[in-house]
Amino acid sequence: MYNTLMLKNKFLSFILFFIITFSASFIGSLVTINFKDPWYSQLVKSDFNPPDWIFAPVWTTLYLMMTVAIWFFWHSKSRDMNTIYIYFIHIIFNTTWSIVFFGLHQIFLALVVLVILIGLIITLVIRYKRVNFVSYYLMIPYLLWCCYALFLNINLLILN
Repeated sequence: MYNTLMLKNKFLSFILFFIITFSASFIGSLVTINFKDPWYSQLVKSDFNPPDWIFAPVWTTLYLMMTVAIWFFWHSKSRDMNTIYIYFIHIIFNTTWSIVFFGLHQIFLALVVLVILIGLIITLVIRYKRVNFVSYYLMIPYLLWCCYALFLNINLLILN
């Protein structure tokens, strides 16, 4: 009975974290699809910009990794609620970037949001490392991708 309850709890917690995390993806995608063009197509981009098709599979993978990371952290014995709150705040900033960049077409403000987001990701990485190495390692690609996004965002600001 206890094992069944634990298994159900783990499944339900994964579904909850999945929905919360992918809600950022869903909202960001809606804003991007509806407000990206023609504005984004007309921006001067650096040679470091990847093709547009790469973003969807990369972000889908990163959102899945974030979900698994917070889920492993949640089921760790030494978890703390402050880290969970930071995760939720970070999801809000993750969504906000798409709204500010693609929805409002504010490159500089998007840069500010991205710097805050990277700070929150670094905080999560540090907190995860103390409690669960799987969570820690799952966040590294996300941190690197967001640093790359920062580089691209700075280039767009300079070139436009």
